[in-house]
Amino acid sequence: MARRCDICGKGPRTGNIVSHAENKTRRRWLPNIQPVRVNLNGTVQRIQVCTRCLKSGKVKRAI
Repeated sequence: MARRCDICGKGPRTGNIVSHAENKTRRRWLPNIQPVRVNLNGTVQRIQVCTRCLKSGKVKRAI
């Protein structure tokens, strides 16, 4: 499963874990992606949507 929102395109961000001794190792921040059944063009499909798109009402959930 790709960690990318099918609506807004939000994906993983990268950065560093910084210890007290200033040692740096790479890390990733993953978006909160949920599988959702939605109505797209009159058909029901399962897509991966971030919770910000769900909360803002950018997608119409299928019942």
